[in-house]
Amino acid sequence: MTKSTNIKQLSLNYATVKEQFTLEEAIRVCADAGIPAIAPWRDALQACGVDRAARLIKEHDLSVSSLCRGGFFPYSNAKERQASLDDNRRAIEEAAIIGAECLVLVVGGLPGHSKDIAGARTQVEEMIAEVLPDARAANMPLAIEPLHSMYAADRACVNTLGQANDICERLGKGVGVAIDVYHVWWDPDLQAEIKRAGAAGTIFGFHLCDWLVPTRDLLVDRGMMGDGVIDLPLIRSWIEDAGYNSFYEVEIFSALDWWKKPGREVVDTVIERFMTVC
Repeated sequence: MTKSTNIKQLSLNYATVKEQFTLEEAIRVCADAGIPAIAPWRDALQACGVDRAARLIKEHDLSVSSLCRGGFFPYSNAKERQASLDDNRRAIEEAAIIGAECLVLVVGGLPGHSKDIAGARTQVEEMIAEVLPDARAANMPLAIEPLHSMYAADRACVNTLGQANDICERLGKGVGVAIDVYHVWWDPDLQAEIKRAGAAGTIFGFHLCDWLVPTRDLLVDRGMMGDGVIDLPLIRSWIEDAGYNSFYEVEIFSALDWWKKPGREVVDTVIERFMTVC
């Protein structure tokens, strides 16, 4: 694999290669390819062992752009509420151990058989406020990731960057946003809301992929950058104009394409597209 000297802001989200590599293997591949950062997912982190993963990341001189994920806050009863709080506090601890720049929050959808999306959004804000003191004590920023509205019922009832920015404004220090182009590229208010988050200093992450036409599966058919319809250079220019200067995280769920290819081919393509398309 050819090392690159022009990718100092690139981070590989582990989901992009989760079918090809263990987390330990992905760490080694990133280091070999010259990719300076990685974003683990908690299931792979726990399989590797949190302390062991932290040691491997340090040994390979990698940064950690984020840990995916905390969240799934809405609850139907007190038991579910406590379980969510406990899990998110563990996620904060894990993120701190591996030196993540932030903990990404996929906030969760409607609890149980509820149809009350406004109530779910209220619970999300309440629960973030509940764990925020733990995050502040650990110096671990929490990054709300608004998800496309097709996921409002089951994955995330916060669906626009504007909604996420509103929560950040109300909760204050330590809460920001992770902006994933797959979820927000269509939003007519996107530029204004990126500027708003930039002015507040609350852009904690930026995720890259592409939207394919047609999209054959709304969860696991994301495109490699340049294969779809998102104007990635334009959105990146908005992000940079807003003052963001940290890692650009490539996160591609692709059961129908990229997860079937050899892992090193995927990594090489990520690097090439990051340098030429993004």
